[in-house]
Amino acid sequence: MTIMDIRYFIGIDIAKATLDWAVYDGKKMVLQTSTPNTIAGIKTALRLLKTLPDWNPSEAIFCMEHTGIYNAHLLDFLHKLRFPIWLESSLQIKKAGGLQPHRRTGGKTDSIDAQRIAEYAFRFRDQLRLWEPPRQVVQKLAFLSAARQRLISVYNQLAGPLAEHQGFIDPALQKQLDKTCQASLTALEKDRKAVEKAIDALIEADPRLSQLFELVMSVPGIGTATATEIVIATNEMKTITDPKKMACHAGVAPFNYQSGSSVRGRPGVSQHARKRLKSLFHLARWPVPSYVGYSSEAGPPSRVNCRTTTSAKSRKARTKCWF
Repeated sequence: MTIMDIRYFIGIDIAKATLDWAVYDGKKMVLQTSTPNTIAGIKTALRLLKTLPDWNPSEAIFCMEHTGIYNAHLLDFLHKLRFPIWLESSLQIKKAGGLQPHRRTGGKTDSIDAQRIAEYAFRFRDQLRLWEPPRQVVQKLAFLSAARQRLISVYNQLAGPLAEHQGFIDPALQKQLDKTCQASLTALEKDRKAVEKAIDALIEADPRLSQLFELVMSVPGIGTATATEIVIATNEMKTITDPKKMACHAGVAPFNYQSGSSVRGRPGVSQHARKRLKSLFHLARWPVPSYVGYSSEAGPPSRVNCRTTTSAKSRKARTKCWF
């Protein structure tokens, strides 16, 4: 499919309970509807689409924001029908919209958002990227990795304050608090180990994943947790194939901040990054030897700050994964 073949641009605003649909033909909105976020609701909307003049699914693009699990029914159903799908970042669509009339007046509804998504698909059709689902094993890996992170987070929420209390509160009370939380901490630790065991089994059972993890983990400083996030973020090194793009995605690539001759800030990294991956890359930097001298991006040694040096080491660890 080429952009010249697209006749209808379908924007879908996704909520937990509802789907709002807007169809744009390049000149005006020709159809709008709202359905439940269920298989039955999706079928109802597709029946309405068939009433459009000269309707042909191969000449339409279904554009939607990435909303996590709420996309599941729609993505699975449309992909089984082999309909063209464009899954875009909500921030990308928001920033591309500029100062829109409904934003100036403070108005916002799901139906307006669906129109905005449809118009975005039309305006930026030259940047169309068709969505392909990850393999089932990668989807399972993503859910297990998320479960592992939640278990670690809850464990730290309980264990952290207990460690901080040591030496500052009555010993009898400290002992009581430790005893109260011990069963929960033990259970969380047991569950974490079970999830990690399931992740290892999943990787070993799939030859492609096993080979990929072996290659990624051959880089000094990168272990199973970092390798897992890299594989999930890049869909097995398919969606992001350039290490520089990966650095931007993870938020470890510094950019200059200047305008004219008066505004000259220090180089900084993007705040719109995959923070989990960023933190793992920073942890992976420790075994990586420091650069000798300085990088051309950072300037002379006297101007190199700790954050820039840290980002350079993170980028070095990340770059090795692609070579």
